[in-house]
Amino acid sequence: PTLKVVSDWLVKNKSSNMLLEGHCDERGTNEYNLALGERRAKSTRDYLISSGVGKDRLELISFGEEKPLCKEQNEECWQKNRRAQFIIKTSPAGSGK
Repeated sequence: PTLKVVSDWLVKNKSSNMLLEGHCDERGTNEYNLALGERRAKSTRDYLISSGVGKDRLELISFGEEKPLCKEQNEECWQKNRRAQFIIKTSPAGSGK
């Protein structure tokens, strides 16, 4: 989904929180890719906050190059691995969160 679709959904579903995962392709050092994945997740978070989603509802994690969608070594595959992923986290019914 696009960031707009995700932000609209989060604004409407206030009892749900989201984990934002930052991912990279395999090129670069582990340290560089972890930092890049974190910047990617933070950029996604900043957009969602600017769209009206509360910062306290968003959690970040960087996986760097550790969870590729595609394992081939070509530009098309690397492009698929450079991404932010959204994991919906809902509060249990009756928890007040």
